[in-house]
Amino acid sequence: MIEIKKGTDNTYQFKLTTSDGNTLLNSIYFETKAEAQKTVENLNPLLERQTVFERRTDHDGKFLFKLKDLDGKVIGSSLRYSSEAGMENGIKNLKRRIAHISGNSRS
Repeated sequence: MIEIKKGTDNTYQFKLTTSDGNTLLNSIYFETKAEAQKTVENLNPLLERQTVFERRTDHDGKFLFKLKDLDGKVIGSSLRYSSEAGMENGIKNLKRRIAHISGNSRS
């Protein structure tokens, strides 16, 4: 599921979750709902490129990934994973989930 929510500061953020409610990706904050919606609509073709994923290790040794648009701007971040394999699995799950729900986002 993709859910777009309005924040307390009148910005919008989308969250992509698995069918059982686990978070796969939290987006950056967008100034308008239309901007967030447009980004959601462009996720499926974006995921065809491996270069949109930036894999990182944080200061605690946890793994995470950032999703970038074609211009290199970060549009979302994963939660932290305890292993590199877990992070790679998270990327695979994100790709599958977006392919499954493309065009069926909720706001």
